[in-house]
Amino acid sequence: MLVEVKVPMLSESVAEATLISWHKKTGDYVNRSENLIDVETDKVVLELPAPSAGVLTKILKKDGATVASGEVIAMIETEATDKPASIAEKQTETPAVKSIETISAKGDEQAVPLLMPAAHKLAEANNLKAVEISAIHGTGLGGRVTKEDVQAYMESKSSSTADAETKSGSASTPAPLVPGARVERRVAMSRLRQRVAERLVQSQSTAAILTTFNEVNMQAIIDLRARYKTEFEKEYGVKLGFMSFFVKAVIAALKKYPIINASVEGKDIVYHDYYDIGIAVGSPRGLVVPVIRDADRLTLAGIELQIAEFAKRAQDGKLTIEELSGGTFSITNGGVFGSMLSTPIINPPQSAILGIHATKERVVVENGQIVIRPMNYLALSYDHRIIDGREAVLSLVVMKEALEYPMSPLLEK
Repeated sequence: MLVEVKVPMLSESVAEATLISWHKKTGDYVNRSENLIDVETDKVVLELPAPSAGVLTKILKKDGATVASGEVIAMIETEATDKPASIAEKQTETPAVKSIETISAKGDEQAVPLLMPAAHKLAEANNLKAVEISAIHGTGLGGRVTKEDVQAYMESKSSSTADAETKSGSASTPAPLVPGARVERRVAMSRLRQRVAERLVQSQSTAAILTTFNEVNMQAIIDLRARYKTEFEKEYGVKLGFMSFFVKAVIAALKKYPIINASVEGKDIVYHDYYDIGIAVGSPRGLVVPVIRDADRLTLAGIELQIAEFAKRAQDGKLTIEELSGGTFSITNGGVFGSMLSTPIINPPQSAILGIHATKERVVVENGQIVIRPMNYLALSYDHRIIDGREAVLSLVVMKEALEYPMSPLLEK
């Protein structure tokens, strides 16, 4: 009996996806629920498990193909228990996959890491052997080798060969560089990067974005964290970070000024009486924004646990589409990369976003005295179509006060 392998249903906001890399080839026996291929959307990378056990008789869509929800990409023969001879004779594969994944050194089976499609092509073009591929450290999702990894290996290999020739005295005279020569590299955008680009352009072209700033003395939170960090981690099993305080400060501002938590739909303003806060997180695929649902109902510990889980799963590429969808307000932290000041772009259809930055000791005036304090600049970008400067500035003041006068994290239960 033939069973169709279909692309899983994507969310309404995701129209299509890209097939990254088949883990099985035509003729392979697969077990039920075994991962056949990774599917990349503009938000996440999904694993596509085998719907039934059997032999993979046909692959209809190859690596790099663009597919839609429910599209058939392969066929599995469930009554077969092994690889039929007829399939073995007629089996066809993508040349890059065959030439790299099936090559091994004579007399020695060499384990070869998974390569992204562009990496396959580059490795094949440079006639890299399996033993060389195995020496490349993959920086992509799940340790996959990217095109940049192959390029770095080639440059390292070229440099090592030149050094060896120089030491042995057998190096030939290098070819002179062409004066003014400039090298260019062309790399296709990932689906995630394409989607991010589209949304950022959409945000700037459809919203009247304005940014207001304020500064926060972080001394109280720094002291509080130092006082409670050991007890907090022992009590809740998670470290006490800064982000949970920012989330609480944001919620305080959104409750006082609901328009900051609203969005525009046509000629209507939609007020959200709940607080789903998006937290920008870096991942191997780029920036993603998982959403903490009903953040106002969570304690500092609950928020920290949620953020820690998001960060881990973002690195592993395990975030779901649902976790990356929605959100009524977002927070982005350029400070982790050393940013001192920035103007964040709103994540549509939201109407505002908070940018936080690196905390640095600065000279400030307190009660007529010049003192040194750990200061952090806050930047609130907002859609001026529905948010006036008054609400934007005052909401930032609420955040500032909540951060400068925090409560003990152990008082929250």
